[in-house]
Amino acid sequence: MPSDEDFDVLLVGAGFCGLYLLDRLRKRGFRVRVFEAGADLGGVWHWNCYPGARVDSVCWIYQFSHEEVWRDWNWSELYPGYAELRAYFEHVDAKLDLSRDVRFETMVREADFDETRRQWRVRALGKGGEEIAVYTRYIVMCTGSSSKPYIPEIEGLDSFAGPCHHTALWPQDGVDLKGKRVGVIGTGASGVQVAQEASREAAQLTVFQRTPNLCLPMRQRKLDEQDNRKARSSYAETFTTRTQTWGGIEYDIDPRPSTSVSEAERDSHFEDLWEAGGFKFWIGNYVDMLMDEDVNRVAYNFWRGKVRERIKDPEIAEKLAPTEPPHPFGTKRVSLEQWYFDLFNQGNVELVDIRATPLERVTPTGVVVGGRDIPLDVLVLATGFDAVTGGITRIDIRDSRGVTLREKWAHGVRTYQGLTNAGYPNLLMTYGPQAPTAFINGPTCAEVQGDFIVETLEYLRERGITRIEPTREAEEGWRRLCQELAEPTLFPKADSWYMAANIPGKTREMLMYPGGVPAYLEILRNCASAGYDGYALS
Repeated sequence: MPSDEDFDVLLVGAGFCGLYLLDRLRKRGFRVRVFEAGADLGGVWHWNCYPGARVDSVCWIYQFSHEEVWRDWNWSELYPGYAELRAYFEHVDAKLDLSRDVRFETMVREADFDETRRQWRVRALGKGGEEIAVYTRYIVMCTGSSSKPYIPEIEGLDSFAGPCHHTALWPQDGVDLKGKRVGVIGTGASGVQVAQEASREAAQLTVFQRTPNLCLPMRQRKLDEQDNRKARSSYAETFTTRTQTWGGIEYDIDPRPSTSVSEAERDSHFEDLWEAGGFKFWIGNYVDMLMDEDVNRVAYNFWRGKVRERIKDPEIAEKLAPTEPPHPFGTKRVSLEQWYFDLFNQGNVELVDIRATPLERVTPTGVVVGGRDIPLDVLVLATGFDAVTGGITRIDIRDSRGVTLREKWAHGVRTYQGLTNAGYPNLLMTYGPQAPTAFINGPTCAEVQGDFIVETLEYLRERGITRIEPTREAEEGWRRLCQELAEPTLFPKADSWYMAANIPGKTREMLMYPGGVPAYLEILRNCASAGYDGYALS
């Protein structure tokens, strides 16, 4: 067991990225420890326990590729809920014995680089308010893309007398919605999932929508032993495929432009993708769907027609699936739904358009919209996150001159390869800005970036190198690449968290590397084979 004073590597966060690195680094003899703010493993799946919380990647790819782990694990649903994902992390822990090197309920608050020691001094707050300070040669931020909840300023929010929780801060023992008047502010992925469950339990459900969610059908189904046995027989191929497709999933973007096929063939293809469910209509569609507005509009019109078939009230249908698209289809994070659009046919469900009639204030007993008082017993804040960067910048990380990473990124994110920062030696990141991150799933990114980090740290150790930092030229080049790749797409036309447009005052820019997993992997491999081109090593 390493000393509480000094580590080779400190990992911040015990989700997929932190645990993958803990296992791999520990097996290679590094003194490594994880500091985790939550009380258990799982990262986002420790915190996400709101009604309906579940993953939107199919289970076969949403897991570690360790045979030791998947060999005797069975999934019960194609898209597992949070309880099953927690059970999965317990299984991972039982197999890999990870918890012994994780310090739970420990919130990292500050980190500053000591140039003389070539180490980071990290200060954290432990359980019960214990002050903790450690030194580590390397610190790896494994804080995820959605770890800093965003709660907008709403007049009177603190005055609400009933239960009021952001979905990411949901009480671990739950909130009783049965027979209650429930309000859900926000219609992103978590808002959709909560609304689905609340519609079946609440006496009255009010959904406050600013922007309609262009959801796709999940096509959820139960799995049995035969399904799992069949999947296990091809896991090796499945995990290889994750590194060969743009989105790190089991299928890829259709390389054909839609203009290369007839209208009838196109519509038939759309039908096939729709029936397959999941993200296929988004990430498996024609290559020009996210590049050409006319092609995108055709896809949107198809989506709109499918959704409107399920909604009885024409006025509600226009709000949920408007004639004019609120933004190009697929340029905001697509959510998956099961009965979301159907619930608006129920007598106990109301949709309130707060773009047309803004939410004025919250009172102790409800919400006021357009002068109308809507009484509520429970208020759910499905208002999203300071995504991708927020989990990192909430920590006071300073370089040797005292400049915080938050200050450095105030006018635009700068990283190299979405992994490192000029001016912050020996600081690494996973599932953060300017990496594939939110265009792929957590386990895939954990292994893609994790393998590179492990190989890099071994390379440095073997050569007696104690300091790695990207050059500012390399960093600026990487930022330029991310923006140039996004520019010809339709993503910049949506005010999404992909573009950092959901947080007031945040610089509007593409936060991810949009070139896809294969291209990203090739860049990392070429960098390593060239002796870590773009880095200053000493």
